[in-house]
Amino acid sequence: MTQGITPERIALAISIGSACALFPIIGTTTILCLIVGVCFKLNQPIMQIINGILTPLHIPVIIGLVKIGEIIFRAPASLFHFRSMNHFFWEHPAQFFARFGMVAVHAIIAWLIIAPIWITLVYAIFLPVIREIYRKREISASITSDDTPPSHPIP
Repeated sequence: MTQGITPERIALAISIGSACALFPIIGTTTILCLIVGVCFKLNQPIMQIINGILTPLHIPVIIGLVKIGEIIFRAPASLFHFRSMNHFFWEHPAQFFARFGMVAVHAIIAWLIIAPIWITLVYAIFLPVIREIYRKREISASITSDDTPPSHPIP
């Protein structure tokens, strides 16, 4: 639980965790956060909390990454609906991958291009904030941990 408690490591866990949480394949972000967090020895609770917080943004980000992938590869626009895709995936998995496999590859490549920029920006935003929080905590702790006993009027 105390793994990676410096401001730098916390900011890194937030930035990398947020990038992993926005990976464009539904159902993979938790395990991706776990694997990346273990490999880089990042704070797992922070990464998983960030993953959960960013869940509402996941679908819009996937749509955006699909569009960026289409632009990068000059691919035709993909028409898809998540509800029908879910049914199609479970009923006809081979056809699903034949139809949407390259769309996923394009979105993943777009994510791979954007993720380093995202990680850098999130790190640059959160590091000063976390350092300030730590500084205020240290000041507060030094004020409250005064070792001199309180003076009492009665000896």
